[in-house]
Amino acid sequence: MGKTKQITIGIDGMTCSACSARIEKVLNKLDGVEANVNVAMEQATVQYDEEEQNIEAITNRIKKLGYEVRTKKVNFDIEGMTCAACSNRIEKVIGKMEGIETVTVNLAMNTATIVYKDGLLTIEAILDKIKKLGYKGKLQEDVGSTKKEEQLKKKRKQLFLSILLSLPLLYTMVAHLPFETGIPMPHFLMNPWVQLLFATPVQFYIGAHFYSGAYRALRNKSANMDVLVVLGTSAAYFYSLYEGIKTIQEPSYLPQLYFETSAVLITLILVGKYFEALAKGRTTEAISKLLSLQAKDALVIRDGNEILIPIENVVIGDSIIVKPGEKIPVDGIVLSGISSVDEAMITGESIPVEKQVGDAVIGATINKNGILTMRAEKIGKDTALASIIKIVEEAQGSKAPIQRMADIISGIFVPIVVAIAIVAFLVWYFAIAPNDLPQSLEVAIAVLVIACPCALGLATPTSIMVGTGKGAEAGILFKGGEYLEATHKINAVLLDKTGTVTKGKPEVTDVLSLQDNMLAFAASAENVSEHPLAAAIVEYGKQQGITLLPVEDFRAAPGHGIEARIEAQSIVIGTRKLMNEHGVNIGQFEEHMAAQEADGKTVMLVAIENQFAGMISVADTIKESSKEAIHEMKSAGIDVYMVTGDNQRTAEAIAKQVGIEHVYAEVLPEKKARIVEELQHNGKQVAMVGDGMNDAPALAKADIGMAIGTGTDVAIEAADVTLVGGNLKHIPQAIELSTKTMKNIRQNLFWALFYNAIGIPIAASGLLEPWVAGAAMAFSSVSVVTNALRLKRVKI
Repeated sequence: MGKTKQITIGIDGMTCSACSARIEKVLNKLDGVEANVNVAMEQATVQYDEEEQNIEAITNRIKKLGYEVRTKKVNFDIEGMTCAACSNRIEKVIGKMEGIETVTVNLAMNTATIVYKDGLLTIEAILDKIKKLGYKGKLQEDVGSTKKEEQLKKKRKQLFLSILLSLPLLYTMVAHLPFETGIPMPHFLMNPWVQLLFATPVQFYIGAHFYSGAYRALRNKSANMDVLVVLGTSAAYFYSLYEGIKTIQEPSYLPQLYFETSAVLITLILVGKYFEALAKGRTTEAISKLLSLQAKDALVIRDGNEILIPIENVVIGDSIIVKPGEKIPVDGIVLSGISSVDEAMITGESIPVEKQVGDAVIGATINKNGILTMRAEKIGKDTALASIIKIVEEAQGSKAPIQRMADIISGIFVPIVVAIAIVAFLVWYFAIAPNDLPQSLEVAIAVLVIACPCALGLATPTSIMVGTGKGAEAGILFKGGEYLEATHKINAVLLDKTGTVTKGKPEVTDVLSLQDNMLAFAASAENVSEHPLAAAIVEYGKQQGITLLPVEDFRAAPGHGIEARIEAQSIVIGTRKLMNEHGVNIGQFEEHMAAQEADGKTVMLVAIENQFAGMISVADTIKESSKEAIHEMKSAGIDVYMVTGDNQRTAEAIAKQVGIEHVYAEVLPEKKARIVEELQHNGKQVAMVGDGMNDAPALAKADIGMAIGTGTDVAIEAADVTLVGGNLKHIPQAIELSTKTMKNIRQNLFWALFYNAIGIPIAASGLLEPWVAGAAMAFSSVSVVTNALRLKRVKI
């Protein structure tokens, strides 16, 4: 019998004691396992023999039973990473821990996003493992600009001191020039002990973090940029020290000193890192801007009094007064007043939106003219703004598939460079410049310091950060880097009609009634339904003064209509097909119905006691952006399709108005996913655009699922991309942004690879002084980040 271990596993999907009993029975049949499953707490307490079982086998067995092992996602700030080798090492080691699902370490943001099985691991265990790797991890909190400013201030101080100590040494480099300069050289500066005095603080105090970073990497059988810097600068420093000691033994000896090489190299790298930090700070401006949008306080009505309170103290149900020019504090509903609200900061739309009683308002938007009284509906982390910030943060911390190549190269980069430096040293020392140690050493140092894994590690994440931030500013929320990458491949767009092409706010336009109680019965039955058309009929009935009646035996037939009983009479409302199923004949009214449908109206037929009682025509207004957006997509060579549960005639009328030739009509929600599959089978990369509710299967099946996030609803689970505000012009804009971001990433990767492919051979050939090589290395990563920042200026 081996060592027994006890774990607690969170389980989702259990509905009753039968579920827990089944899981318990199956787990207890495993060798060496004793399980107790608690349905109320939704967890299993499992004791198992570590020699006979492992966590993976136990959790897989739970999944095979059809239940989900609950996972948790945590974000950490990581201090001490210097290049892609560091982030790769953390990913690799943490990923091997029992209970870990996924690990994504973002070098550009110095963060780690970790998903782990609930109960199998603790945050403390993860932090401890990160610490053992030699890095400092901290559970992520809201980091403001203060912390970043402190870090930049520290970098500035180090850089200033390093420049101050290196300048005298830089001046001595004149002595190394192969020609007469005429520049006077103070004799004391050529003294090896004076140079040692200047170089030592730079090497071991200012450059201490390079040594600690290299030590961590080597201790964990890895290698990173710090290893290259330490090897190169230490070689120059200690060789110079050796030369200085020789002058003690032989006072007439003229030493070959390279103290200036080590000090200037470290200074140049710090210059590069400082500018890189400044540039990287700008890549996260999108989140900073979003955070700054939040109102700081709210004027609430409590006990009949108006009180100004901090935003954190607002509770759901509070009545809030918003005056002209003020920010709307939280998400809510207008109780009184009429005004226009500027929602540009959330939706990207420049035209203010009219608001009146019953309309939804979004927190952080600006009330333009009238006074509004609103009721708080969503506060804190549940608001639209908080959801947007969360989506953007997660997207910026994610990895795009294109980064895999860079990660693979980064993993083997440093050992290869060290090997090249050793070979270069040996070739120069034994063949090109026999027994010339200083020259051979210079070449090896140049090879070590010109190589830059940082540029490779930053090439993709910086572009993803800027691209997703740019999208958020325009009202386009990408859920992750993989979706930002995939969107540029889209060549077919499938649009749902209601709420996507149209506004989704239908109104009754015509009523044909053959029975006095038709409208009262129809409005009463539809009052139980959740369909948008139902709301239009109920609203119309109320406007006509109808009193809603009690409804019994209500049943919805998705895509066809509804059935119910009112006052002991049956009522059926819906399509021709539903009428045919109930043997209802509409006779001479077929022509009238066809004419209504040809105008783009949806006609709801009504039958009471299986006798045709009338018809109600409903029309939905087409969005102003639909026609132009569809034209843009078609001009870009993208095939546009419309899919709807509406009848063929109505669907074609709407499609004709917006310029769509391909129409799928009378489609049930579950069939939309099959249409996506058909298009994919024909070689199309499909984007499905819908409301995220009855379109969820199709959104999930599509290559990219785009959901319309209207009002305060932006965190739509089924979608890969959320289009805030519902403007269809966001679709071509999202595709264009994806295309430009991918172009930017390829430029970065090309530069990073080209720089190393050209720079290392030039250094090995002896054509570069080590300090020139160091300067090139320092600014290669700066150039990559700066190129990524160009995305902020692109027009979409």
